[in-house]
Amino acid sequence: MIKEIHIKSFGPIADLNEKNLGKINLIIGHNGSGKTFMLKTLFAATKTVERFQRGNDPRTTKELLSNCLWWTFQTKQLKDLVKKRDDKLEFLMKNEKGESFSFEFGNSTIKEVSSVQNNYTPTETNSIFLPAKEVLSLQNIILSSRENSQVFGFDETYFDLAKALRPSIKGRNAESFSNARKTLKTAIGGRIQFDDKKNTWIFKDNQNRSFDIDITSEGIKKISILDSLLGNHYLCRDSIIFIDELESNLHPQLIRQFLEIISLLAKDGLQFFITTHNYFVIKRLYILAHKYKISVPTFSFSDKEVSISDLKDEMPSNPIIDESINIYKEEISL
Repeated sequence: MIKEIHIKSFGPIADLNEKNLGKINLIIGHNGSGKTFMLKTLFAATKTVERFQRGNDPRTTKELLSNCLWWTFQTKQLKDLVKKRDDKLEFLMKNEKGESFSFEFGNSTIKEVSSVQNNYTPTETNSIFLPAKEVLSLQNIILSSRENSQVFGFDETYFDLAKALRPSIKGRNAESFSNARKTLKTAIGGRIQFDDKKNTWIFKDNQNRSFDIDITSEGIKKISILDSLLGNHYLCRDSIIFIDELESNLHPQLIRQFLEIISLLAKDGLQFFITTHNYFVIKRLYILAHKYKISVPTFSFSDKEVSISDLKDEMPSNPIIDESINIYKEEISL
């Protein structure tokens, strides 16, 4: 679990510090304010820590981080990630054990980060990034574009997810995971499966009817990805899940059910970082924070700064909230 972060001069993020992250963390703000940038930054750092000394990979922490930043942000030169020409980009994260991972670089960095400090213990834990768009129908294209063509297009978050959907480890799930999967199956009315004969994903509904993945709704495919990662044992209790625009392609009822499942998984150990533009998502998390008496640190991005609050205490001050209030005021004035 990430407990503390410090990000300075990283893309649109000028300066961000938080020393008490929770199991569920919310990131809100308008387009281009830095929400997804923050999510991808945490993803790149987390995957670097997880990949270090895993299997037969001989790469150093510097090599792993540089490669992950390169493919995650797909910039021609890493120095393009530095907010201003004369700034020095800084990043630090610590876990609940006090282990830390940090790096920094300036405007002369091309492909390799020179200053990296890693005190994390090597781990077998896998974390994952769930992008706004689903990947099931594009899985083979994503894999081919990186493994064969080595070209920019689908960034590292898509490629990592496409690979994560491959393994299928037999065995029983933890009880909480099994319960979450049952709830997910009920919510979407079925479950996706990989058809080995056709070499493709299919959706099998609760009446045992099968549908090609290409004609299955975007919302069902998006929710099904989490179900698959729980089912194939890729995720464990210490995994971190980064969800970009949770509300994308989901109707309100499915959003409510999805957030309820997230809160239960967080209680069991998983950590979540979620971005949203949606007032309904914020309000539901506010209710869950009070229902389960949990902390939900909230990062509110604006043009000038990032303010941090907690949904267990209050709704944040943000243009998304303000606009919802304005609509309500306009309604009652009619």
